[in-house]
Amino acid sequence: MLGIDRKAWGLTLLSAVLQVVIFPLPGVYGLAWVAVAPLLVAILSARAPETLHLDGPSSRLVPATAWQGFLLGYVCGIVWFAGTCYWIFDTMHRYGGLEVPFAALALILFCLYVGLYHGLFGLLLALVAGSSRAESKPADAIRRALVAAPFLWVAVELARTRVTAFPWELLGYAQTGNFALTRIATLTGVYGLSFEILLVNSVFAAAYLSTKERRNRLLIAACGAAAILQAGQLLAPAAVATDHTALLVQPNVPILEGGMWTKDYFDSTLRELTAMSLSGPGKKADSSFDLIVWPESPAPFYTNDPLFRDQVSELARESRTWIVTGAIGMTAPTHSGGEGPNIFNSASLVDPQGEWVARYDKMHLVPFGEYLPFPRLFAFAGGLTKEVGEFAHGASRTPLNAGGERFGTFICYESIFPDEVRQGPLQGAQALLNISNDGWYGDSGAWKQHLQQTQMRAIENDRWLLADTNTGMTASIDPYGRIVAATPRKVRTALAAPYALVSGTTFYTRHGDWFAFLCAIISIGALVARFVFPRGLKPRSE
Repeated sequence: MLGIDRKAWGLTLLSAVLQVVIFPLPGVYGLAWVAVAPLLVAILSARAPETLHLDGPSSRLVPATAWQGFLLGYVCGIVWFAGTCYWIFDTMHRYGGLEVPFAALALILFCLYVGLYHGLFGLLLALVAGSSRAESKPADAIRRALVAAPFLWVAVELARTRVTAFPWELLGYAQTGNFALTRIATLTGVYGLSFEILLVNSVFAAAYLSTKERRNRLLIAACGAAAILQAGQLLAPAAVATDHTALLVQPNVPILEGGMWTKDYFDSTLRELTAMSLSGPGKKADSSFDLIVWPESPAPFYTNDPLFRDQVSELARESRTWIVTGAIGMTAPTHSGGEGPNIFNSASLVDPQGEWVARYDKMHLVPFGEYLPFPRLFAFAGGLTKEVGEFAHGASRTPLNAGGERFGTFICYESIFPDEVRQGPLQGAQALLNISNDGWYGDSGAWKQHLQQTQMRAIENDRWLLADTNTGMTASIDPYGRIVAATPRKVRTALAAPYALVSGTTFYTRHGDWFAFLCAIISIGALVARFVFPRGLKPRSE
């Protein structure tokens, strides 16, 4: 079909399935080292001999054309996103108010959109191989493309992060629990892990595409590298000392229609959360927690509501503790003639005297969840936004200063943007704080996927991270990304979360996505070399 060998389609689908199972909830992380190899093989051996009209040794399968490479990558991407982000259907149907056909259409359109990045990778890989050059020297074309593949993959991941702003489950997250291997993330961010994984996949692909004489040597090298690198998860570092404890409240507040929030229900919810905060687990009669945290939740907690403010202020005074609470922040319009106050998804800081002293307003909002892009075009998806709110963007990532303890704070979806989270430690944050409402994900694996990505932020910045969620899992995460304390999901409870304050910054914190940009530059160089020297890196003399 379309001049592509039938086996290439099978390899493409195999790669998509493998890329699904290496992330939660299947979580077969060891398959990451071979998950992309079938796609590489498919693209680099896509064209059947009969489509080339070649004889002799050149009749072997050769790399795809640019269009064929894009198509193979695109199909792989569509299937991967459908298998990994399937929870979008339930979210749009249950909470967005979309009927089943429209919710399914929303998922399909999403997969068709973000799948373009896998398609871009396939196109770039095919361009680097060069179809005209490949027909005469397929071995050289394949070797050139496999060397470039890790750089191309990371460059495309960078584009997905910066352009589409949906870097969900980049390849490197499959090794979040690999404590030895993830040390590279303190230098390169998660992109360095993606590069390593693709590099091993490229060697496996090279073994498959090589002659029998070289195949065994390459297979031994690839298997040895995969085994050694995967064994890093067995090298658990010593426990990290802690000297602070936060109380993370997990309210397990259901997502209800606005009319269901009666005054009695509102008051009883506040009373229960306050009681849990005053008698949290691990609390001694003569001591208090260093911090109490209430997460982002669907409860109608507004910073300008006296009932809510007074209750939280009283809790702070009675507990003699700093409090961070998720709430809907209200600010007067910044321009004259405004229709009403600006509304923010916020984390408010309350001091032990009950004063509301600071607030972080979420900067990176969720499209279709917290704001509706291009309202006229996407009017059909407005139901979900109405459930959550039409929020304004925050303007500052200044850490919240709780009596000298500085917390780099980010809300929910922001945890998947490494370059944004690092801004907190860069401005002096000594620990990280993520408040989230994962109730939107239902019983899907999205909560685990989200937590896995949040863990990587602790690793990259060498910081303790307190992850407080509405429905769970609420956890204390150490600088190695290990969960040292956690709650069960979908219960109203509280966690005594140990942590420590850390000074200093990692190379990644200081320099951000330098490695990903370097890969992008090298990828551009590979493409330029392909077109400047179509017959090889050295021009032939006549």
